[in-house]
Amino acid sequence: MGVVAVLIRLLRDHARPYRRSIALILVLQLAGAVASLSLPALNARLIDDGVLSGDTAAILRTGGAMLAATAVHLGCAVAAGYLAARTAVHVGHDLRAAVYGHALAFPVKEVARFGAPSLLTRTTNDVQQVQTLLYLTLTSLATTPMAFVGGIVVAVGLDLRLSALVLVALPVMLAVLGVLVYRLGPPFRAMQGRLDTVNRLLREQIMGMRVVRAFVREDAERDRFARANDDLTAAATRTSRLTSIMFPAGMLVPNLATVSAVAAGAYLIDDGSATPGTLLAFLNCLALILGAALLATFTVMMAPRAGVSAGRITEILDTPGRTTGPVSVTSPPVRGHLEIRDVSFTYPGAERPVLDGVNLIARPGETVAIVGSTGAGKTSLLNLIPRLTEPTAGAVLIDGSDVRDLAPDALVRAVGVAPQRAHLFTGTVASNLRYGRPDATDDELWDALDAAQARDFVEALPDGLTGRIGQGGTDLSGGQRQRLAIARLLVSRPLIYLFDDAFSALDLLTERALRDALARRTRNATVLIVAHRVATVRRADRIVVLDRGRVAGTGTHEELMRTSPTYREIVLSQLTEEEAA
Repeated sequence: MGVVAVLIRLLRDHARPYRRSIALILVLQLAGAVASLSLPALNARLIDDGVLSGDTAAILRTGGAMLAATAVHLGCAVAAGYLAARTAVHVGHDLRAAVYGHALAFPVKEVARFGAPSLLTRTTNDVQQVQTLLYLTLTSLATTPMAFVGGIVVAVGLDLRLSALVLVALPVMLAVLGVLVYRLGPPFRAMQGRLDTVNRLLREQIMGMRVVRAFVREDAERDRFARANDDLTAAATRTSRLTSIMFPAGMLVPNLATVSAVAAGAYLIDDGSATPGTLLAFLNCLALILGAALLATFTVMMAPRAGVSAGRITEILDTPGRTTGPVSVTSPPVRGHLEIRDVSFTYPGAERPVLDGVNLIARPGETVAIVGSTGAGKTSLLNLIPRLTEPTAGAVLIDGSDVRDLAPDALVRAVGVAPQRAHLFTGTVASNLRYGRPDATDDELWDALDAAQARDFVEALPDGLTGRIGQGGTDLSGGQRQRLAIARLLVSRPLIYLFDDAFSALDLLTERALRDALARRTRNATVLIVAHRVATVRRADRIVVLDRGRVAGTGTHEELMRTSPTYREIVLSQLTEEEAA
C-alpha cells in the first residue's frame, strides 16, 4: 500500500470522531473563500468606476463592501484555523494513545522486533509528523481548492486572454511538485530509520553509563554515536536538498505568470482592450492562486514524511497484540491450578526451539522449582504463563482454561511475576507497591515489606513509604530493588506466584529469611521458582530440571540427586557431596 493511501486510511479512521468539527471548518473556509473571491471584482469596480471617474460615492460604497468582505474572510480564517489546530491536536492525542495502548499488548517477541527506541519514535515523532500534516490539510481543506477554482473562474471572467497564463502555469507547477513528492518518500523513510538508531544508541549509552565508564569506553561510545549522528545528518541533508528545491520550484511558475500578466496587461491597456482596474483585479486573482499554491506547497512538502510516519504507525496498529482474539466466557481462575501441556516455543528466526514438548503441573499449595543451565529455557517457560510470550505449540492452562482465552484482567489477578531485573517506576515506594493493587492500605504495604525483608531500608528513607524513587529505581541497590519487587508481588496477592531468579541479588541470610516468610505467605498459592542457587530450590515440593528446552527430570532434591545426572552436576558445582546430602 502506498504511503499516501496509508496516510489517508490512518487519518480517516482516527479523524472520524471529529466529523462535526471538520464540517464546521469546511463551512467557515467556504464562507471565507467566497468573501475573498469577491475582492478582485470589487477592486476593479473601485478603480474603474470610482478612482478613474472621480466618483467619491462609488469609492466609499465599494470600499465599504471590500472592508466587509475582508472582515468576513478574516473572521472565518481565524475561527477555521483555531478549529483546525484543536482537531489536529486531539487526533494526535488519540493516535499516541492508540500506539501506546497497542504496544502494551504486544508479546515480548514483538517488542523485541520493533525495539524500544523505535516504539518511542513512532509514538512521539511519527505521530507529530502526521498531526502537523493534518493541521496543514485542515487549514487548506476548502481554501486551496476554492482559491484555485474560484480564482481561475474570476480570472476568466475578467479577461480570457490573460487567463491563458494561469491555465498554462498551474499544470506545470503541479507536475514539478508531483515529481519532487515522489522523490521525497525514500529519503524520509531512511531519515526516520536513522532517528531510531540514534535513539537506540542514546538509550543504551545512558542506561549503560556505569559499564561504559568501568571499561573506559567513553571514546568508543562517542565514536559510535558520532557515526549514527553523521548518518542521520546525511539523511536529513538529502531530504533538505529536495525540500529546499520544492518551495522555489513551486513558486517560480506562479511568479513567472505574474510577471507575464503585468507585461501582457500593460500591452492590452495601451491598445485600449483592457482597463487598469481589470489588470489590478487579475493580479489580485493571481495573488489568491499564489497564496493557495504557497499553502499547497507547504502541505505537499510535509506529505512524504507524514506518509512514511503513517506507515510506521500503521505497522504498530496492524500487529496483533496478545489480547487479540475472542475471549472465553468461562469464569476467571479461583484456585490457581497450573498445567503446561506439551508446550514448545521458538523465537522468531531461531533455528531450534528453546522449549520442546514441556509438560508441567503445579497445584495450589505447591512450590515447584525450575532449574537448568544457562539457555535451558527457564525464563522462556515462565514468560508463557502470564502471556508475555505465546507458545509455538501446546497450551498453558489455569484451572483448566487456556490463558489465551482469559480476559487480561482475569489473567493479571491470577498470575504475578517477580523478575530478576526488578523494574521500578518513577514515583514513591507506596506507588510502586500499589502498582498491581491500587486500593492496598499502608498496613498491607508494611506487611509485604516485612515479608520481603525490606522494612529496614524503607524505614531508613527520609519519607518512608512516600520516599521518592528515581527512574527505574537506579537510586537503589540491586538487592533493594529485588525486595521491593517481591513486596509489590505480595501486595497484589495473585493465585500463582512466579519468581524468576528474583533472589539473585540477595545475600544468603536475607534470602533464607525471605524464603521462610514467603513459605508462610504463599502456603495456599501455587509457586514457581526459577533459580540458579541450589539453596533456593532444594526445599521445593518438586524440582523440574530443564536441559536444552526439554524436561530432563522431575522430583525432590533427594530423588533427583539419585536419578538425574544433570541436576547432580548442577548441585555439585555449588556444594560438596556432604553438603548436597
